[in-house]
Amino acid sequence: MRFRFCGDLDCPDWVLAEISTLAKIYEKILKLTSDAKLESGDVKATIAVLSFILTSAAKHSVDSESLSSELQQLGLPKEHATGLCRSYEEKQSPLQDSLRACSLRLSQLDSVSWRVDYTLSSSELQEVNEPLVHLMFSVRDRDSGVTETVPMAVSADKFRVLLAELKQAQALMKTLL
Repeated sequence: MRFRFCGDLDCPDWVLAEISTLAKIYEKILKLTSDAKLESGDVKATIAVLSFILTSAAKHSVDSESLSSELQQLGLPKEHATGLCRSYEEKQSPLQDSLRACSLRLSQLDSVSWRVDYTLSSSELQEVNEPLVHLMFSVRDRDSGVTETVPMAVSADKFRVLLAELKQAQALMKTLL
């Protein structure tokens, strides 16, 4: 069975296994401070399954009603799913903002330099009418701060394709931000 909060894929087996633990925690939440003796493994598993469910649901923009329905299909009691999804609904937008901020940790492009070589004749070739675009990217790793120079040479046709795709990506980024 496919679930929206899993990106329209099957639910991972470990999540299925931890749904019952999650249900136990909800049942014992009032007793948690007094006599409920949860082992540290249960607490870690519960945190992991809650983290997976909530971040996956936010990542895939699942509404709280759909998430509640899917969690019930997996075996979480309705009242627990409803409570969890109420909190999810309140924090869905900030959670998605947080996920956006820490995802796509790509290197940062500091600068681009370029030059075009156009060979008019060559002793090796009979006819040369193809320009060659030389690109030099200065790329900084966001985590380490180290800057690296990446050279690249492409034909005019490949450069046109690269330029068109960069423009599409730029337009897409503007719509997302």
